[in-house]
Amino acid sequence: MGDAFHNFVDGVVIAAAFLTSVPFGIAASLAVIAHELPQEIGDFGILLESGYSRQKALLYNVLSSVPTLPGAIIAYFYLKTSAAVVPYILSLSAASFIYIAIADLIPVLHRKSGLQTGIWQLLLLLAGVGTILLFRH
Repeated sequence: MGDAFHNFVDGVVIAAAFLTSVPFGIAASLAVIAHELPQEIGDFGILLESGYSRQKALLYNVLSSVPTLPGAIIAYFYLKTSAAVVPYILSLSAASFIYIAIADLIPVLHRKSGLQTGIWQLLLLLAGVGTILLFRH
């Protein structure tokens, strides 16, 4: 239920971003996908470890993802008439992604050190910056 609500909110964020601009909507969609893929794989693993069959774990994962589309559709029609709310939704979403990066991702980066690890981290960071620059132009 928590993941379904989370995915509903992702739909709201995607709709708000598209209402701002199409390039921003595409960028936000890619950001949501980038954070959802590993999360859903992790959820699938947790369900398997909890004793669910592969089919049932996949079914629950898919069912929890379904609310994304209704979230986007409902938000699109609501936010078109309440445009003043869009900046607050986008700010909250950006803050959530920054929190995830600071609280979850950066500490993991510091667990390993060495030249090869540092180069990979730098390349991935530059890929992120490059993606932002690509969508700005």
